[in-house]
Amino acid sequence: MDLSGNSLLWKLLSVAVLVLAAALLLVFDPWDFGYPELWRKTGLAGAPARAAACLVAGVLLLAAGWLYRLFFAPLELLRSPEDVGYVAEDGRSRARAANEVRRRRKTGELPPVYPNGWYRVLDSHMLERGDVRSVTVLGEQVAVFRGQDGRAYVVDAYCPHLGANLAVGGRVVGSCIECPFHGWQFRGEDGKCVRIPYAEKVPEFAKVRCWPSCEVNGQVLVWFHCDGEQPGWRVPEQREISRGEWVYRGRTEHFINAHIEEIPENAADIAHLAHLHTPGIVSGVDLRYTNSKTWEFIRHDWKVEWNPEPEPNKHCSQMLVKHALTVFGRHWPLLDLSVVARQVGPGLVFLLFDHSFLGRGMIMHCVTPVEPLLQCVSHTIFYQSSIPPLVPKFILRAECIQFERDVMIWNNKKYISNPMLVKEDSAIQKHRRWFSQFYSENSPRLRYQHDTLDF
Repeated sequence: MDLSGNSLLWKLLSVAVLVLAAALLLVFDPWDFGYPELWRKTGLAGAPARAAACLVAGVLLLAAGWLYRLFFAPLELLRSPEDVGYVAEDGRSRARAANEVRRRRKTGELPPVYPNGWYRVLDSHMLERGDVRSVTVLGEQVAVFRGQDGRAYVVDAYCPHLGANLAVGGRVVGSCIECPFHGWQFRGEDGKCVRIPYAEKVPEFAKVRCWPSCEVNGQVLVWFHCDGEQPGWRVPEQREISRGEWVYRGRTEHFINAHIEEIPENAADIAHLAHLHTPGIVSGVDLRYTNSKTWEFIRHDWKVEWNPEPEPNKHCSQMLVKHALTVFGRHWPLLDLSVVARQVGPGLVFLLFDHSFLGRGMIMHCVTPVEPLLQCVSHTIFYQSSIPPLVPKFILRAECIQFERDVMIWNNKKYISNPMLVKEDSAIQKHRRWFSQFYSENSPRLRYQHDTLDF
């Protein structure tokens, strides 16, 4: 549900027009305008009242649907790559503005593009039993399917026989996926081909690559390591989600044109919070207008501390956030919020909320590389089932607004390997040292020619 200004305005105008039409038909009868005989002869006496009743019923149904989506349905905001973070001027479309920025922007001296770790591929509720989904992750096409045994499997999308895409027309048979081209069946557990309908024997070497995967906290994740090593840690399970005490309340999705390390580095960039995220969320996401004097009476105050965790959890770090809201200079303690953001590996962050009035819940912030400089970032919220859905949906919407301000920075910035820092920026270098553990000697790097920008 998109509650952006234009969308909401058109909804309100549509309802207003329908209500006005119904009111006119109820107040003014065509009999008053000299057509009584015509209406009687055609058998349409009373038609205006019936039409008005239909219009009123339609308006009530629209209002009921809108109220249901507002108060009960999960909030889902799915942005396309050009939707956020680009300035379209001189009559250009946003897509054209985005393409021009991508083409002209300097990338800088980049770290490896695919760190080793766990990455989200999709949410569990998006994959029913027997479903097959095509997903692009880490520069690869994969087929994600749920077998009749209820397990989720991830395999390379292309059949090793003649290259058909298993996710496009492929069919789930038991715990296997069947190629739509010749009917070869590959077992989800290990990728081995178990049946070729026209062959007497299945060769031992016939198999498709199977990705190490797990399903936890309502998400399907895959493990990547450039050297093919097995998972070095497990994704922590949130028991409140597993037991059904916290329920799904919504998801946002953004595509960001930046190196993956830029995004989690924000946790250690404490100074940017006071500048970028202090203006109230009502001032929007366009950085040209967020500091408008119209909305300066609402301010967010932040206190943040970031630190890596010691062994055996050196792949984890924590950011402690304390948020306060002031309106016309007056502090509103009811909206004070403390958040513990725990990062696990390069692509997963768990933001835990615990508020005496607003309840408890978690936002899972997941960064998954699609291509070397294109990241899919999702925020999925689970919240106490006893708390009205409007509360977690508001929290997710507010998080989305603040996040989209960062997106405008990331989509237009250059990565600087040796930044010019002051003493107060020390946590940034500390974060880069911590993050470097997810790179190996063979981690893939972005290669391009300086004159063509071809990868």
